[in-house]
Amino acid sequence: MQDRMRNLSLKQLHAVAAIARLGTMTRAAKELNVTPAALTARIKALEDEVGLLLFDRTNAGLKPTDAGREMLWATDSINTVLETCSERLKALRGGSGGRVAIGVVSTAKYFAPQIIGGFAHGHPAVEIDLVVGNRGATLEAIRDYKVDLAVMGRPPRDFPIAAESIGPHPLVVIAAPGHRFAGRTGLTRAEVAEEPFLVREYGSGTRTVFEEYMAGVMFKRARLGIDSGSNETIKQAVMAGLGIALISGHTVAAEVASRRIVLLDVEGLPIRREWFAVRRADKVLSPAAQAFWEYLAREGAAWLPTLPLRPAPGREAAA
Repeated sequence: MQDRMRNLSLKQLHAVAAIARLGTMTRAAKELNVTPAALTARIKALEDEVGLLLFDRTNAGLKPTDAGREMLWATDSINTVLETCSERLKALRGGSGGRVAIGVVSTAKYFAPQIIGGFAHGHPAVEIDLVVGNRGATLEAIRDYKVDLAVMGRPPRDFPIAAESIGPHPLVVIAAPGHRFAGRTGLTRAEVAEEPFLVREYGSGTRTVFEEYMAGVMFKRARLGIDSGSNETIKQAVMAGLGIALISGHTVAAEVASRRIVLLDVEGLPIRREWFAVRRADKVLSPAAQAFWEYLAREGAAWLPTLPLRPAPGREAAA
């Protein structure tokens, strides 16, 4: 088998990847600019060489077998090596242009564009690809080299990373201005647990912090029927009086300033975390990505939203 695999070419691997992605020989042949017959013959020769079928013929199209998936893994690995080589060559050449792929957890999307705007002002030739997702999706993008770096809360511990602190990240409990706890001071976790809570979906960093904060306290869930997978959904539901929520203070700065939402004074709050710039430890940053990394560490905190961490008086206090 090893002797057979020595004859494996990038052209063959690209053919396998195209068929797996497009599902038919005809579509893959068109993309590769060959005839379907020629592509079929190429795959048949490869299957004969490795001694295994690479695709199952199904009603839904061609699906990779276990052997086919091994080929796809090899293709991804080779592409990663080639991309790393390209980035190393760019680093040797230097230059002020280039492209930076930035992952951002959904909670950070409220300030990430401002940071990018500040960076772009001094680096107009750099192109930015912004990828927004929850914590799980962002970690996957870092792990799989799909982004150069990411802005997130707690850095991962299950694979080697480099991290730089950007600035403080407070988490707070919010309510509608007319809520019965608005303006109250010294609330306990047990008291707020009696109120219906709106929570983020599993996999989000905010959900993890909420569960840590409410550990050992039974809390009531808001009657929405589903987990709220969006900060915007949670904010709108809170403003509608459907419940309260523990949320990043940086997602509600505008609503707190306009008095559409109030902060509750609860024991242990605000929870003080930090924002980090995170990348794989073995990721070779291009000059553009390195410049953005350094900008985040140096200037990122200046772009973070501000909000009053002392709750404003509500109806009860005003009365």
